[in-house]
Amino acid sequence: MAHRAGFVNIIGKPNVGKSTLVNALVGEKVAIASPKAQTTRHRILGLINHDDYQVVLSDTPGIIDDPKYPMHEAMMDFVREAWEDADLLLYLLEIGEQMDKARPYLQRLKESGVPYYVVINKIDKTDQQGLLDYMSLLAQEVPQECIVPVSALNKFNIGYVLNLVKGHLPEHPAYYDKESYTDRTERFLTAEIIREKIFDHFKQEIPYSVQVVVTTFKESDDSLVVGAEIYVNRKSQKAILIGKEGRALTRVGTDARRELMNHYNKKVRLDLFVKVKEGWRENPNDLKAFGYTG
Repeated sequence: MAHRAGFVNIIGKPNVGKSTLVNALVGEKVAIASPKAQTTRHRILGLINHDDYQVVLSDTPGIIDDPKYPMHEAMMDFVREAWEDADLLLYLLEIGEQMDKARPYLQRLKESGVPYYVVINKIDKTDQQGLLDYMSLLAQEVPQECIVPVSALNKFNIGYVLNLVKGHLPEHPAYYDKESYTDRTERFLTAEIIREKIFDHFKQEIPYSVQVVVTTFKESDDSLVVGAEIYVNRKSQKAILIGKEGRALTRVGTDARRELMNHYNKKVRLDLFVKVKEGWRENPNDLKAFGYTG
């Protein structure tokens, strides 16, 4: 049997569950997820490997209609790339998303010339009649056969989505090592886990103002030593992130360390340092150093 491989790019507005869907399809934590919008900042690939196929899933930042910072503009460059280099597009929307807001993107989907499915996520938030009503509304915009309801969080209909995806893979050798489940390094994934815990513990501007860089990553058979620097935009943010007597940062570190122990299945020492890098979201050199631009 000929080997098949292809790029399946997932696009949608912020907070519709793209990262959760990727993680559910891959069966590993490839991308961090949070109830807050704009959690995903980079284009991250998740790999589904089998003897006779490889699916390259592309998780992308949520579509921002009015980018406020050069960082946002760089994030939207990742989304523009995803529209253009796919063998299959999955446009993800949340049950109940207003059709007038989704319509321009659905139209672009139909005009792309690329096979696609419109995936309705979070169907666990409605009842059967609510789902049927929304699917009927969506069917006025795209063909019924292109609409797929899922609950990525509950892994409902994930197997069906994978079967649809496999049917669109062209004949091609594997693009990536079959032993890998992502294109990202362990340092990147570790930094993302730390950033996810900041999203979990802080509100308002703090999660959107931080960048995490892993500076030390020393792994042995039974232990891992990680050192990470957390950059913020302003001195006031540094004080908030550290908290009184360092308690806020300790909470972040404790949760991150716990998840890293589960991920690597070994003891973890985690040292976090908070630094101020004013205006990093607008600075071209900083954006390049943090991997947002080439």
